[in-house]
Amino acid sequence: MRLAELSERSGVPTATIKYYLREGLLPPGERITATTAEYGDAHLRRLRLVRALVQVGKMPVATAREVLAAVEDESLDHHLRLGAAVWALPHPPGPPKEAPETTAARRTADELLRRLGWQYGLEVGPVSPTYGMLVNALAALARLGYPHAVENLLPYARLAGELAVADLDLVEEYETPAEQVEAAVALTVLLEPVLLSLRRLAEAEESHRRFRGDAPCP
Repeated sequence: MRLAELSERSGVPTATIKYYLREGLLPPGERITATTAEYGDAHLRRLRLVRALVQVGKMPVATAREVLAAVEDESLDHHLRLGAAVWALPHPPGPPKEAPETTAARRTADELLRRLGWQYGLEVGPVSPTYGMLVNALAALARLGYPHAVENLLPYARLAGELAVADLDLVEEYETPAEQVEAAVALTVLLEPVLLSLRRLAEAEESHRRFRGDAPCP
């Protein structure tokens, strides 16, 4: 397809597509003439991914470029390629190493992973930005005096394990390794707001069941 058709089928303006091409977020098309190129289904998939990262995930273009580089790194095995692409997504700064609550939070995180049997998480913890997010969150709970013991966390972690199975089942519906890596990144960005919304809706339902009075809902 030509650029105009790619724009029509993707819903992305031609000017935006040209910008993505200049910034290296979209691979160049197959050159037909000096001024004309053709694009294929892989470009449509990549445009969906770029829109998920930049428009929905509010990711800076430079960061999106790093994520896409991880997506395309065929030197890694499939597991590491998936992990590298997801790890390249933006994460908050890691926890301060010298803070006492950080040390305690790391012990809690490690014990939680041991109780779950998540050996890979224990092995990569020191370099994993996601592990760092967990430590930060546990340290904040501790500072503010909210429950943060392993027993408090296990129900959430077990639910997360079930979600991981659903996530990977969905990713495996895509045929090629490249499509699966792209889907893993896009779904991580797009489904996290869905999960947050569903959690809050579920809490509202449970609160209504437990604590509702006789007054009608507003």
